[in-house]
Amino acid sequence: MIYWRCKRPCLWAGFDSLCSLSAKKVQELKQMKKTKNGNEKVSNKNEAKKNGGGKFGKKVITLEKDEIPTHFYNVLADLPFQLDPPTGDLSILPKIFPKAILGQEMATERFIPIPDEVRELYALNGRPTPLQRAEKLEKAIGTTCRIYFKREDTTTTGSHKQNTAFAQAYYISKEGYKNVATETGAGQWGSALALACNHFGLHLKVFMVKCSYDQKPGRKTVMKFYNAEIVPSPSNETKIGRELQKKFPGTSGSLGMAIAEAIEVAKEREDTVYSLGSVLNHVLLHQTIIGQEVKKQLEKIGEKADVIIGCVGGGSNFGGIALPFIPDKLKGADIELIGVEPREVPSITAGPYKYDYGDTGKQTPLLKMHSLGADFVPPAIHAGGLRYHGMAPIISALVVHNLAKAESYSEEECFKAAKLFAETESIIPAPESSHAIKGAIEAAKRYKNKTIVFNLSGHGLLDLASYEKALHL
Repeated sequence: MIYWRCKRPCLWAGFDSLCSLSAKKVQELKQMKKTKNGNEKVSNKNEAKKNGGGKFGKKVITLEKDEIPTHFYNVLADLPFQLDPPTGDLSILPKIFPKAILGQEMATERFIPIPDEVRELYALNGRPTPLQRAEKLEKAIGTTCRIYFKREDTTTTGSHKQNTAFAQAYYISKEGYKNVATETGAGQWGSALALACNHFGLHLKVFMVKCSYDQKPGRKTVMKFYNAEIVPSPSNETKIGRELQKKFPGTSGSLGMAIAEAIEVAKEREDTVYSLGSVLNHVLLHQTIIGQEVKKQLEKIGEKADVIIGCVGGGSNFGGIALPFIPDKLKGADIELIGVEPREVPSITAGPYKYDYGDTGKQTPLLKMHSLGADFVPPAIHAGGLRYHGMAPIISALVVHNLAKAESYSEEECFKAAKLFAETESIIPAPESSHAIKGAIEAAKRYKNKTIVFNLSGHGLLDLASYEKALHL
């Protein structure tokens, strides 16, 4: 027995029962206290995990590696309408695409499993990417809205393009091909595919739009690090390239031209396939891991998106963040999906919805999409990834059926938004992503108390010369 005697006799009797405790009772009380403290610690850890971190970085919502999506989401399975099919000469498709990619292009199932090797590459190269609150930007523009941005800039090559690059290179290698031909605008797609092809031992030839080839030497260096061969487009290496130079003397090039050259190379060599970085269904399919992650991240913090925004050139990064929200929208959720394009290349906002070629060489089947015309040569804006004459058939159809909308802003407006974003959130965005930032700022000014999420599709650390020239820095 343990005794404690009070020095004040008048209190002794009242405290006798409290002060005479067995050793067993003392141990029980200690254990109760220890358990209580332990539960508090577990609760605190769970709360910190929910907020995306510990004591610091609570505005950065993260996911664990095992939360990388296991399946690509195919929105075609849920749409209340069917896409108009490609027309014209379809025989070129099996000549330039591997069978697995063609299968995914025509797929109707809702979910397509992601190979473990591809998920491992995602994990090793920056996925899952963070979702971050832009509180300083909110204060700077005086909005009551909450603005979040999905940080695709944190991947190894600095953009969302890796999501489809790893998948395509995987399927290409599994079918035994050794050579790949592709195009690139700003160089983000070329960099991502160069990384992926290098991993799988594939030789990559990149036709880079001429103005971007001149404007963005850093992107060329990244591609060369991963052993890619780079050619400014239009070039003298292909018949189409030579014809385009005659037709458009002194041209700055376009994605349509670069695509045409890459397709010509692929269709003339049996050991070579073509890989596309945007527009087609299978590319948007691979990018849906972005929106799937965003939904999980918002759920962790008890938020629901009211507005989803992405820049649009061919449609892949906007499709990636927006398409997983289509089922919610179809069930009645009040979600606004906004694609933001350059006013200089207004494919959706000014282009008719029609059948058109995907390349300037007019080799592809005809696609039903918003288009400025296959012969359209855009001005040499610095957002090279947005200089495409058409728009993804899926995105075009969503706009036509009022499930998504489009806005356009000038490069000057978007670059000013990029500067404000860098000043407030410390991140220099890619010129393409600046369009999404501008769209988010305008939405935040337009609404009150809404949750706005935009896709920061890439960083601009290899685009500094463009910003310096355009912003007179």
